Amino acid sequence: MVGSDSKAGHVLVVGSTMIDLVAYTQRVPEAGETIVGDRFQMGFGGKGANQAVMASLVGAGVTMAGAVGDDSYGQMALQNLGSFGIDTGHVHVVPGASGVAPIWVEPDGTNRIIIVPGANEGLTAAMAVDAVGSIADLSVVVGQLEVPQAATAAAFAEAVRRGVPTVLNPAPAAALEPDLLGVTDWLIPNEVEFSVLAGGAQPDDDAALVACSQHTGARLLVTLGGDGVALVEVDGTVSRFPADLVEPVDTTGAGDAFVGAFVAGLASGLDEMAAVRLGMACAGESVTRPGTQTSFPSGERCREILSACS
Repeated sequence: MVGSDSKAGHVLVVGSTMIDLVAYTQRVPEAGETIVGDRFQMGFGGKGANQAVMASLVGAGVTMAGAVGDDSYGQMALQNLGSFGIDTGHVHVVPGASGVAPIWVEPDGTNRIIIVPGANEGLTAAMAVDAVGSIADLSVVVGQLEVPQAATAAAFAEAVRRGVPTVLNPAPAAALEPDLLGVTDWLIPNEVEFSVLAGGAQPDDDAALVACSQHTGARLLVTLGGDGVALVEVDGTVSRFPADLVEPVDTTGAGDAFVGAFVAGLASGLDEMAAVRLGMACAGESVTRPGTQTSFPSGERCREILSACS
């Protein structure tokens, strides 16, 4: 069991930072229509930053590799990451605008998101590899698709060379470059992303899950929203974990909460089943509150969940 005041293992997150611009509305507008929303909230996001924050809250040591713009949003994003104890020495400031994510949230918690990557596109392979090499006690490297795939592939290749496991959250949904897929140990898509990976197959089909895992050569863990998660085990069997019944307020960032907690669990020495339970518990609590990082369980609560899963 991990001590409540210790940080076991180190997670490197190769990924994006965004400023979330969230509008809460009774319904989304039709084409050409203007409607009046209920309220607005600006916060910190980006799939990489979200996962880094969640992993740090759970108790992992976390380093972020990425890029922000030379604007006020970039400085805000760096300060926010630092406030969670995340090492930002490999988050580079590049010319131009930082990434933003306009988000619409409906009353049932459903969200629609447009990301504008901006400076996140400035992360290079050399920057990412340098970050991997800087961490002596590296336990896990995690990436997404909001920064160039070439940068993530380079970081993953260096991690594999060192014997460090790699975890890819293939989001937003996109075709994966062979160089990246070839150095990915774990794939964690949601239902939509799985369908893209699996040529239109749906994750309610166990055979499709197994076929996707075999085709990609990676362990597969699919997040299913209110239906929990599905895991393809080493022997090819599929285990499904039902989600706790909660009243959703805002599902934004729930997938990132799962991934961040899952990789922190692996870094702390949990087996994969316990790491899945940890991820589900953190994600389940996040949907009961509005916002993205602001919806995540507190560090104290995360340590309680980690202790229960250990």
